[in-house]
Amino acid sequence: MSAPLLKQPRAVWAVAFACVIAFMGIGLVDPILKEIAAQLEATPSQVSLLFTSYMAVMGIAMLVTGVVSSRIGPKRTMLAGLVLIIVFAGLAGASGSVGAVIGFRAGWGLGNALFVATALATIVSASSGSVAQAIILFEAALGLGIASGPLVGGLLGEHSWRAPFFGVSVLMTLALLATAFFLPSTPPSGRRTSLADPFRALKHRALLLLALVAIFYNLGFFTLMAAGPFALPDFDIMQIGWTFFGWGILLAVFSVAVAPVLQRRFGTLPSLTAVLALFALDLAAMAVLAEHQAAVAVGIVVAGAFLGVTNTLVTEAVMGAAPVERPVASAAYSFVRFTGGALGPFVALKLAEHVDVHAPFWFGAAAVAVGVVIVATGSRTIDRALHGAPAPHSPAEADAELVGDLA
Repeated sequence: MSAPLLKQPRAVWAVAFACVIAFMGIGLVDPILKEIAAQLEATPSQVSLLFTSYMAVMGIAMLVTGVVSSRIGPKRTMLAGLVLIIVFAGLAGASGSVGAVIGFRAGWGLGNALFVATALATIVSASSGSVAQAIILFEAALGLGIASGPLVGGLLGEHSWRAPFFGVSVLMTLALLATAFFLPSTPPSGRRTSLADPFRALKHRALLLLALVAIFYNLGFFTLMAAGPFALPDFDIMQIGWTFFGWGILLAVFSVAVAPVLQRRFGTLPSLTAVLALFALDLAAMAVLAEHQAAVAVGIVVAGAFLGVTNTLVTEAVMGAAPVERPVASAAYSFVRFTGGALGPFVALKLAEHVDVHAPFWFGAAAVAVGVVIVATGSRTIDRALHGAPAPHSPAEADAELVGDLA
C-alpha cells in the first residue's frame, strides 16, 4: 500500500519547492516588460530578447544536460543549475542596460536547463510513495510555479523592475540550501549519453515531425508572452500580472486535469489537431481585436487552456513515438523546440514596431496554423510510431516528461 501523498521525505519537499521557483521564471518578467523598456530606454523588440536568450540557451543546454547528469549525478547537476540561477538572476537585477539583462537572462536559462532536466527523476527516486504520486507532486509544483510567476512578478515589480530578479535569487538560495542539506547523494547511473545521441534521434521521422510541430506552436506561445503586455498599454504592472496569472492557472489545470480526459476520449492526434486549431483561432481573434485591450486580455487567459492541453499531448506523443531512451528523445525534442521557438518574441515585436499592433498576433496565428498542417499531414507517420513497440524505459528516465511540460 502506498504512503500518503503528503507524507514525503524532506528531500522531496526541498526539490518540489525549488521546482516552484524554477517555473516561476517562465512568466515572471511579463508584468515588468514595459517597465524595463521604459527604465532602460529599450525598444519592445530589444526587451523581447529576455525571452529569446533564455529559451535559446535553455534549448541548446538540453543537449548537454544528459551528458552532465550521467557523469556527475543528478544531485550535483541540480545544485549546479540552482547556483547558476541564483547568480544570473541576481546579476540581471543589478544590471544597468538592457543588453546586460538579456545576457544574464541567458545564463539563467542555462541554470534552469540543468535543474529541470533532473528534478522529476530526483523526486521519483526520493519519494516514499508510488511513481504516480511523485509525478502528481511534481505537476502540482509545476502548476503553482507557472501560475504564480506573473503574480509574483507583478507584486514585486510594483516596487521596482529589479525586485522580481532579486526575489528569485533569494528564494533559490533557500531552495539550494534545502536541496544540499536534505537530498542524499545521487551517484551517476545508467548509460553515459553523448552529444551526438539527440541528433541521431531526429532521424526518426515521427520525432522530427513532432519537434517541428513544437517549433510552430512555441512561436505562437512566445509571441503571446512577449507581445501580450505591449498590447495592453493602459494596464499597470499588477493588472498584467493578474492577466497572466489567469493564463497560468488555466495552463496548469488543463495540462493536468483536462488533457488526459481528451486523450482518452478522442485520441492523442485528433485532440492535438483540434486544440492547436483553437489556439490559432484565439491568436487570430486577438489580431482582429488588438486595439481592444479587454479582448486581448481575455485572449491571453483563454490561451492558457489550449497551451496546457498542447504541452501534455505533444510530450506524451514524443515519449511514445521515439524508439530511443526518453532522455535522448527529450533532449532532441527540447533542443529543436526551444531554439526554434525562441525567435518568436523578437520577430513578433519587430512586426509591432514596423507594421502595427495587429501584426504580432497574425504572425503567431500563422505559425500555429503551420503546426496544425504538419500534424494533419504527418498523422499517419506519427500514429504508426505511437502504436509500435515502445522502447524499454526505466523509472529513472521519468525526467523527460518534465522537460516537455516547460512552455
